[in-house]
Amino acid sequence: MKVSKSFRLHIGIFGRRNAGKSSILNALTSQDVSIVSEIAGTTTDPVEKPMELLPLGPVLFIDTAGVDDSGTLGEKRIQKTMQVFDRTDLGLIVSGYAEWGEFEEVILKELKDREVPVIVVFNKSDLSLPSNCLRKSFTGENIPFVETSALWGKGIQELRQAILKQAPDDFINRPGIVSDLVGPGEAAILVVPIDKEAPKGRLILPQVQTIRDLLDNDSFCMVVKERELREAFSRLNKPPKLVVTDSQAFLKVAADTPPGIPLTSFSILFARYQGDLPEMVKGAMAIDKLKTGDKVMIAEACSHHPIGEDIGTVKIPRWLTQYVGGKLEFVHHRGHDFPENLSEFKLIIHCGACMWNRREMLSRMMKARMAGVPLTNYGLTIAYSLGIFERALQPFPAALEVFKTNK
Repeated sequence: MKVSKSFRLHIGIFGRRNAGKSSILNALTSQDVSIVSEIAGTTTDPVEKPMELLPLGPVLFIDTAGVDDSGTLGEKRIQKTMQVFDRTDLGLIVSGYAEWGEFEEVILKELKDREVPVIVVFNKSDLSLPSNCLRKSFTGENIPFVETSALWGKGIQELRQAILKQAPDDFINRPGIVSDLVGPGEAAILVVPIDKEAPKGRLILPQVQTIRDLLDNDSFCMVVKERELREAFSRLNKPPKLVVTDSQAFLKVAADTPPGIPLTSFSILFARYQGDLPEMVKGAMAIDKLKTGDKVMIAEACSHHPIGEDIGTVKIPRWLTQYVGGKLEFVHHRGHDFPENLSEFKLIIHCGACMWNRREMLSRMMKARMAGVPLTNYGLTIAYSLGIFERALQPFPAALEVFKTNK
């Protein structure tokens, strides 16, 4: 079974051109993933390679273009490399011939500012070794370094061990999506309308991941469509601990779910799992400040082609326009592209980011916070604009308190 990128530790490989980044990737994966050449600048767009790095588990290596690239094309390559910082959980800085200067310091500062763990890789150690002064500097700063020769396989096993040791704790001990809300032996009802944008015969990723999380927790799981929910309640001799719905069916599910049973949506679960739920709650409350003519960004991790009553391009704009009572200007961004200047927006509404790792979602939240622009997600926006926000936050006491304190 293919593992989603969101469950993989993202390891970014950075450095100058011809430092041996691609050779390091090939050596780590024992495959010719990236093209290796003596010609500087062979790697253009980031190259991704998923693999199992035992005993850590699923990882995603990302080989990048050199940060010392030049010219118009080189600048575009560097822009692509800089985007990789947003989704890097662990950074490898590769130095060829023990070079360490301005370019490496820029990478190190970028990773440190983001609180991303770093490993320095002195590649081509068969030709040149780092000075004692440089070794002492890294030892003093508690920055691990490994001497390798990708050509001969020297130090690769030591590098693998360093990666295992430096893996962030929040990746290894990451909490579940819903398992802390539904205990072992307890039941959850998942309301799953058949989404037109999901491939035939398959559920969308947040639904699959939630089901798996419940099963891993030894919880019961009942999956129904929205019109079957009342019948599902009647067949249970004990109320479920939680009802989770697709956000698009929020109103009907809220009407059919008894008030004493906690209710939320898959999207709100992922606001917590992939981002920061209390901060996104504050972002949703900014909807009350929107005025006619304000510019709103709708950001989606997937780059799929919208069809029919698409939630991001059709439904949310319609519900928000009705709530505000005037026309808003909606701007859509998909995939990893995200504008540098956010100041023109009054609100950013993001998808659940189920296809990403948490680091990239948190990076976007950080950028929005620095720009002073509130950010929320699809599920919270829908619940707020439909008037069921407090009900949807019942399972999350801390987030509910944020709402009550700030309203």
